[in-house]
Amino acid sequence: MDTQSIQNLLNTFSLWMIPGLFIAILIMGLLKRVSMYESFVEGGKDGFETFLRILPYLVTIFIAIGMVRECGLMEMIANATGGYLRKVLMPTDVLPVALMRSLSGGGSFGIVAEIIKADPNGYSAFVAATVYGSSETTFYVIALYFGSVGIKKIRHALLAGLIADFVGIVAALVVCYFLFDGAKYFATH
Repeated sequence: MDTQSIQNLLNTFSLWMIPGLFIAILIMGLLKRVSMYESFVEGGKDGFETFLRILPYLVTIFIAIGMVRECGLMEMIANATGGYLRKVLMPTDVLPVALMRSLSGGGSFGIVAEIIKADPNGYSAFVAATVYGSSETTFYVIALYFGSVGIKKIRHALLAGLIADFVGIVAALVVCYFLFDGAKYFATH
């Protein structure tokens, strides 16, 4: 089988994956004699109740993210720590991605997109994308999931999440330094 045939097979498979899953669920429901419409409505009702429970947490985190981004705090921190960032192998324009990522996936993606748009094949673009993929939206996840089930004591989960983010960012910086010739970048910047 040649690569074009394999590609066509994968494209067809991916095109029919969701409809096939939907049809399989309907068939299983019919075979098990489940009242599918009532189950669907009940699930929608539960989902709406969960949304109302987590709404205050979502609003709070989005307001905090907006305030941090709009006041220019990220840029001030990046400019103030420029010399130290070189020592830890991080381009200064990538620091806002690392700081924002634990707060917001969308906000940090916007910063990554700006960096990539400025220089798509640049070292900073590679580092920013790798840092983005190596860390998680820890505060958002805790606000959303812990808030939805009413957990108030998040201390250890938050610490574990932030440590995991830090390790992911450090690993991303080291890997990018060696993989994308970081020595050459820092020699010229």
